[in-house]
Amino acid sequence: MTYDLFIGDRSFSSWSLRGWLMLEKFGIPYRSHLVGLYSGTMAADLAPLAPARQVPVLRTPEGIVVGQSLAMAETLAELHPEAGLWPAGPAARATARWLCAEMVSSFSALRGECPMQLLYCFEGFQPSKETLSDLARIETLWSHARAMSGVATGPLFGTYSLADVFYVPVAARIVGYGLPVSAAARDYCLFLLGDTAVRQWRAMGLTVQYDPMPYALDLPTLDWPVGTPSAARAVEAGPSVNASCPYSGNPVTDFLELDGRIWGFCNAFCRDKTVADPGAWSKFTAMVAKG
Repeated sequence: MTYDLFIGDRSFSSWSLRGWLMLEKFGIPYRSHLVGLYSGTMAADLAPLAPARQVPVLRTPEGIVVGQSLAMAETLAELHPEAGLWPAGPAARATARWLCAEMVSSFSALRGECPMQLLYCFEGFQPSKETLSDLARIETLWSHARAMSGVATGPLFGTYSLADVFYVPVAARIVGYGLPVSAAARDYCLFLLGDTAVRQWRAMGLTVQYDPMPYALDLPTLDWPVGTPSAARAVEAGPSVNASCPYSGNPVTDFLELDGRIWGFCNAFCRDKTVADPGAWSKFTAMVAKG
């Protein structure tokens, strides 16, 4: 019973990130399919899934196509009640639905002025008054959720839920553009972005190079605050400490160097996602720990 998830470019597609986290964070089996959001092939890639025309798109094991993130969220929650996508309590669950629905329908200034990018943090960005108003509203909603749950830090409702999933790209915008929020809001943003799954998504996105770079600004940049800078680097050849890829178990063909040792992988993608953020991958860190 495996779902098919169709996503756009990981470094820039905020809605794709939400769709992926719905499956990844709650242990629902899936296969990812990358759609050409920036290569110009998206319409053709999505043609077999008509009338869907945006990413993400979910195809159920029965072949039912579901577009739009909120519809995907409700579908998965209905089909997998044991996964706990929504908070358990009725009041918290209703409030979480409210937060997700407002995320889908609102914050157009923030979304338009600060497109999600997971590459670096801009320094000196000046948000408009409309974006500042969106930020104030977001903080109001987060504070309301915490007043309801009684939890001051971590997930909004005590355990990770779809409410947290829907606000991960908001956190990326706040951090990526250095937007002014309270210390508590920034801590929540860093909590969301520091999640292992989010770090892995970002690392996979960093394996792709763009020219021109989407959403580039003529501003200085700082390192992303989670998982960087990486001390690993790709190298041309081994021999490596390991003979098998830590992810697939296949023979190694591509290599990285970390702390003076060479490690091997079954393809360039496995290597490059590890170079981007070595600490995000438990199979790699376990292999390194064993030596």
